[in-house]
Amino acid sequence: MILITYEDEIKELEYPTGNSEWSKLTEYIGNDCSLLEHVQPRRLYTRIGASLAIKDTAGSKVSMLVDEEFTYHCDDDKINKIASWLYETDRHGYLIRGNALIVGERYKGMEVSFCAMSDEQFDIVYPKLKELEMLLASDKE
Repeated sequence: MILITYEDEIKELEYPTGNSEWSKLTEYIGNDCSLLEHVQPRRLYTRIGASLAIKDTAGSKVSMLVDEEFTYHCDDDKINKIASWLYETDRHGYLIRGNALIVGERYKGMEVSFCAMSDEQFDIVYPKLKELEMLLASDKE
């Protein structure tokens, strides 16, 4: 799982398991998040190269989780530039505030559920997000 912070940092995290999965995901998002929004940002697939199709391997499709109610929880200065770019905010104006998570998806019975990213997807997505992190860091200098 990948954490994208509003401070333009990209971090690798272990996907939580067990009964505390939901609470741990909302804790990573922060800012009293209690309701996760499942987002499939276009640039995650078109520019980063992540998979949009769920295959037999758990985590073969990835998506983004954000705070559904971020306008109530996040200060205006907690704009997540990387997540907003993935979400194409520059095209429609809707910002992502606070932290965001890139997670895997899998079929569990007849339902789709979240899980750790497959190694293949992690190896595609993580380095490209780290490049964005470095690019933003160099812009700050």
